[in-house]
Amino acid sequence: MNTEQKITEQEISNLVDHFYAKVRLDPDIGPIFNAIVGDWPHHLATLKDFWSTVLLTTGRYKGDPMMTHLQLPLDPDHFERWLALFAETATEVLSPDHAAIVIAKSQRIAQNFKAGIAFQHSKTAAQRTL
Repeated sequence: MNTEQKITEQEISNLVDHFYAKVRLDPDIGPIFNAIVGDWPHHLATLKDFWSTVLLTTGRYKGDPMMTHLQLPLDPDHFERWLALFAETATEVLSPDHAAIVIAKSQRIAQNFKAGIAFQHSKTAAQRTL
């Protein structure tokens, strides 16, 4: 019998709220997100749907996060800062088991985003040389 408790919607909500409070104040990545996000309550609700879909397979999130992030002026250092803040927040607000799960998921997502952005940048650079 599996006695491991699944992460809850309330834990996801708490994680997202605390994490993006830090992001908004961060001198490295805060300006990027604050410049693009006009309606933080709406954006936080979308992010909670995203993480609910990722962690609980609820299917609530219907967007395209890769395309959204391709529009941002992000570089690898920004992703590292995002990951550091995310891991810090996860360990603060979640149990160790749940923190480990969400940190691992966030690292895989960040790797995919970094690869997608690098590909898009190389494609754009190649088109400029034609």
